[in-house]
Amino acid sequence: MGYKSTQECVDDLEKHGKLIRVKEEVSPDLEMAAIHLRVFENNGPAILFENIKGCKFKAVSNLYGDVNRSRFIFRDTLDKIKTLIDLKDNPMEALKHPFKYLNLLNTALSARPKKSNYNPVLQNETTVSSLPLIKCWPNDGGAFVTLPLVYTEDINNPGVMSSNLGMYRVQLNGNDYITDKEVGLHYQLHRGIGVHQTNSNAKKQPLKVSVFVGGPPSLTFAAVMPLPEGMSELTFAGALGNRRIHYSYRDGFGIASDADFVITGQVFPNENKPEGPFGDHLGYYSLKHNFPLMKIHKVYHRNNAIWPFTVVGRPPQEDTSFGALIHEITGNAIPKEIPGLKDVHAVDASGVHPLLLAIGSERYTPYSNERKPQEILTIANHILGKGQLSLAKYLFIIAGEDNPKLTTHDVVDYFKHVLERVDWTRDLHFYTRTTIDTLDYSGTDLNSGSKVVIAAAGNKIRELGTTISELNLSDNFRNPKVVMPGIIAIQGNKYADAQTTEKEIHELNKLQSSINELNNSFPLLVICDDSDFVSHTSNNFLWVTFTRSNPSHDIYGLNSFIENKHWGCNGSLIIDARIKSHHAPPLIKNPEIEKRVDALGVKGKSLFGII
Repeated sequence: MGYKSTQECVDDLEKHGKLIRVKEEVSPDLEMAAIHLRVFENNGPAILFENIKGCKFKAVSNLYGDVNRSRFIFRDTLDKIKTLIDLKDNPMEALKHPFKYLNLLNTALSARPKKSNYNPVLQNETTVSSLPLIKCWPNDGGAFVTLPLVYTEDINNPGVMSSNLGMYRVQLNGNDYITDKEVGLHYQLHRGIGVHQTNSNAKKQPLKVSVFVGGPPSLTFAAVMPLPEGMSELTFAGALGNRRIHYSYRDGFGIASDADFVITGQVFPNENKPEGPFGDHLGYYSLKHNFPLMKIHKVYHRNNAIWPFTVVGRPPQEDTSFGALIHEITGNAIPKEIPGLKDVHAVDASGVHPLLLAIGSERYTPYSNERKPQEILTIANHILGKGQLSLAKYLFIIAGEDNPKLTTHDVVDYFKHVLERVDWTRDLHFYTRTTIDTLDYSGTDLNSGSKVVIAAAGNKIRELGTTISELNLSDNFRNPKVVMPGIIAIQGNKYADAQTTEKEIHELNKLQSSINELNNSFPLLVICDDSDFVSHTSNNFLWVTFTRSNPSHDIYGLNSFIENKHWGCNGSLIIDARIKSHHAPPLIKNPEIEKRVDALGVKGKSLFGII
């Protein structure tokens, strides 16, 4: 649909029974976020908050909380967009069949941003403190914009066609920010906005930043879309929304004419302030660190503006639907860019970046009698050098020829396939002292940690166990539980330090009878704080194991060895996924706020029948 505004989208969703209104007064301090989380957990509709305490504006959340609702919002253009992405990767197809794709090419050309003299968003001015100051988690450092569309241009190549539109979180208050004069921006320097800031810094000029909130839903989706090199986010938004994105300039700042709100400001060279903490998508708080400071110029809003927001936390959350739709649109794009790659999946349940599952090819080994990982190791290196995929911490990769029907999205079968074939003496490949996701606190420092590639190819070498007899464990371990075939969760003592863990593993190594059973049937052991929790669901296993471990520091093995600088083990691999002292705290809901949400679910209240 060619929505011109958030209001048009809200009206359309309500008309089709996909939106509810919360009429009761609710607080932006935790309560609105708690309502959103509860409705999302119950697969509920989008939510329009009509009465926000201390604020004159309305807000909407959960717009994209169900992938079918996202498809509905973009129902008129999704198929065209999928084809356009394919054509970007294979332009010769359009040359071969020009008449077949003529309509699509016209769509792409007509999607270019349009400069406009009519700017609804500039109808009114306001202040940051007058906006819906939504705080999502109890220990957040303040209120954040959680669906910000941050627009910048390159000082060396100005103009909308070379601009960057990204979703980088914005802290509106708290910490040391001067009220209504300063906000915080959180982004990594390798992102598009970071390149723009670096170029502005080089010329000792401030970077002009415009934060759009609301507007056509296609603009929001474009900000999180991993677009092919050279494709403008604004052009993509125009094609997805079936309507050109209108823009103008005010005081040198780029303005999305149809946004609901725009915050304009400048980032001066080397000016930072502490930003955070913030409850993030890994299910933990990202902690307080210095990030760029944006000095406010002006804040604008359109008449009857609506503030869209979301809540991030332990997956799945609303951003899971974003990811699903992105994969649906671009699923074929990345394999086309990496020769030999058939499938790749950033696992949402593990927090996305910590765990990648991939399927590659072993095509170039005709003279070898032994099938083993060779080409897939080259593919793994390519994956870890590709955009956001480079943030991965654990990369499992298999040879597709061993099971052509297997997909990366069937996580249990995928792990079963790996563990039936993996050779721990050969198939572990570490990258130490490297970069990981800034939001991942399992590493040694901010943005610092390690990676491991686990590559498996060839015939089955073991049968995986599904039940365990009475294991003779040392005093340090107890309550072993089967997580899935070949994987056991073992509860350990509270983590002390690396030296203590080494001693614990050494004691386990002495129990030869148990080791033999583990080696034969359970090639992967996970040491954790609560084995009942980890084994309860596959999602619990994925979240705990891959968010609470740093490969170089937390991977051990039974009968381990080092040979020519290669580390491996002759027995089961062990991942220590206990909480360590340097880890960020997990997100925990506020019980009193939860009671207030419960009260909205009784008969006669807005959430009756929803939660």
